Amino acid sequence: MYDFIGDIHGQSERLEALLVLMGYTRRAGIYSHPTRKAFFMGDLIDRGPRQVETLEIARRMVESGHARIVLGNHEYNACAWATPDPEHAGEFLREHTEKNRHQHRAFLDQVGENSALHRDLIAWFKTLPVYVETPEFRAIHACWHATLIERSKPYLDANNAILPESWAPMSRKDSEPHLIIETLLKGTEIDLPSGLSYCDADGTERVRTRTRWWDESAKTYRSAGMLKSSLVHQLPEDPIPEKNLLVYDQAAPLFIGHYWQTGRPTILNPHMVCLDYSIGKGTKGTKLCAYRWKGEKVLTNDGFVWVEARESEQSQEVVGER
Repeated sequence: MYDFIGDIHGQSERLEALLVLMGYTRRAGIYSHPTRKAFFMGDLIDRGPRQVETLEIARRMVESGHARIVLGNHEYNACAWATPDPEHAGEFLREHTEKNRHQHRAFLDQVGENSALHRDLIAWFKTLPVYVETPEFRAIHACWHATLIERSKPYLDANNAILPESWAPMSRKDSEPHLIIETLLKGTEIDLPSGLSYCDADGTERVRTRTRWWDESAKTYRSAGMLKSSLVHQLPEDPIPEKNLLVYDQAAPLFIGHYWQTGRPTILNPHMVCLDYSIGKGTKGTKLCAYRWKGEKVLTNDGFVWVEARESEQSQEVVGER
């Protein structure tokens, strides 16, 4: 059975505390449990103060067979940042803008940009699966979109990791490969009705919004839109077209991360759990959370365990959308 662990974002001290709380012990530098395995939901990096230590813990567990993992959008972005664009000399698949560098600076500073360690970690990130599907459960960083998962298969290897030749197509905005990976790793995004827009927290005008795709009761732009409560009034109460509503088939329990939840951990619904309780902020009230899955088909709040953040571990401020 698995202990699904949410986004860690370089908070290795909290990760170790959570592992110990769940009965994992460290031997020869590797955490293990006598009867269980950990499952990391991605986003090990960026923001936090101990990213190298976090990666060492998780990677050793994965490579020794004591854990599994899926790719997070932050690992994906790290790979794109470090991968030269084969069609544009001197450029990279993720633009080296000041905004992108700011979001990624804590990682680059801690590993040393272009160092041997940096290159080794990028090579490892590129081996991580975008999703894991078994008869008993499914795991993906942000969004289980059945149609796009099926359409992703030509771009992935047998382990569901991105093929070397797929990185460039997936980085081309407005292409199908880009839509696929953006949705699976960052969530659904829909166009607002023609002529409508809103301003995000940075004052940028937007004509699309990310949605609470797992909430099948959210059928209007306002109820489904993922905006701060102070901004959501900008979205219309118009119904979202049926074609843009995502329905999960409930064939197996689904575990995700990515979405910064708050408060006491609770299931999204009896078939879905989000494990990201905002430890990346490292501020009071945020948590590193796990769900201790015992094979049940119906998920309950009793499966959660967590450790609270220590305010001394506050992460680097990051701007922009997740």
